[in-house]
Amino acid sequence: MAERIPMTREGYRALEEGIKKLRRERPKIARSLADARSHGDFAENSEYDDAKQRQELLETRLRDLEDKLARSAIIDPGGHKIEGVAFGVKVRIKDVSTGREVSYTIVGEGEADISAGKISITSPIARALVGHKTGERVEANVPSGLKVFDILEVCS
Repeated sequence: MAERIPMTREGYRALEEGIKKLRRERPKIARSLADARSHGDFAENSEYDDAKQRQELLETRLRDLEDKLARSAIIDPGGHKIEGVAFGVKVRIKDVSTGREVSYTIVGEGEADISAGKISITSPIARALVGHKTGERVEANVPSGLKVFDILEVCS
């Protein structure tokens, strides 16, 4: 069996919406292909080549999203008592060397968006934080070197 993909309920909904959007694009591309075919000679028909390429990209992306949706495992920490940093929780940390505080929500790989404060469960910082509690200090090996963080707060 294929490996399950952990994600939040929000990430699952985003996948569903992405699939719906791509499916709505199918008829538009089909019309473009039909129109391009009507121009005859495929050998020198750049409109046809372009439409065909758009169709292939759409179908590849659609298969990828449908596969992720089929293998998804929604993890919702909302109903559980929060013991420490885990998938789906929000954590506020302080970089010991800079004093900078940031908040992150630990999410699945496909949901990560650093500008929205969402980091992947597989990221070095998330891996270092998971299992630790408020008040603890953790070390994370990030691409720029070793970083030390204090966990200021863990919440759902």
